[in-house]
Amino acid sequence: MITRLLAAGLIAGVVAGFAVAALQHFTTTPLILAAEVYEAAQRAHEAAAEHAGPAFEGLRRTAATSLATIAVSTGYALILLACMLFSGEAIGARRAALWGACAFAATGLATSLGLAPQLPGAAETDLAGRQIWWLATAASTGAGLFALLRLDNVAAKAVGVALLVAPHLFWPTHAAPESTVPAELAARFAAASLAVQALSWILAGVLAGVIWNFIPGDRAEAA
Repeated sequence: MITRLLAAGLIAGVVAGFAVAALQHFTTTPLILAAEVYEAAQRAHEAAAEHAGPAFEGLRRTAATSLATIAVSTGYALILLACMLFSGEAIGARRAALWGACAFAATGLATSLGLAPQLPGAAETDLAGRQIWWLATAASTGAGLFALLRLDNVAAKAVGVALLVAPHLFWPTHAAPESTVPAELAARFAAASLAVQALSWILAGVLAGVIWNFIPGDRAEAA
């Protein structure tokens, strides 16, 4: 079981990671680079940037970003498979895609209502407070969705609704409007980031579900 889970998760994560990394190269990465121009202009770092070797730095940065994306996608695939196994869910492409969509709703959509994805140079609030709120919101939303979609008890579904709503009664303190990034650029980045994250979760789920069924189970599973 463990070998099958790791193999399916790793293969799905690598394939999904390459696809998402390619998408990022044409969507979020140009927006990040544009935002860094504004940040550098404010901090007067143009001279240092000119001597940093732009081409080499750009290649190294692209490689590092791609590796990080592959690692994240692998984590997504492993998390989805582990959660489905733990809950007794039948693993397949369609069901795994639904789980991926729910995972995105918890970790991306719900959390973005209080903490939208930010570009370099954006105004920020207290880091610890943001991290605590993000974790609490993701966990509460995930538990709420599970209660609504997987449990039949009416009381459990009511608790699920409460868990979905509760985090948004305690939003983190908003940052002062001191960002060096234009509002239009920040809005485009937030939308693009959420779209890429949604694709990453769902694609990792679909591939994990497909690959899982191509890898034979061991004798214990067959029994």
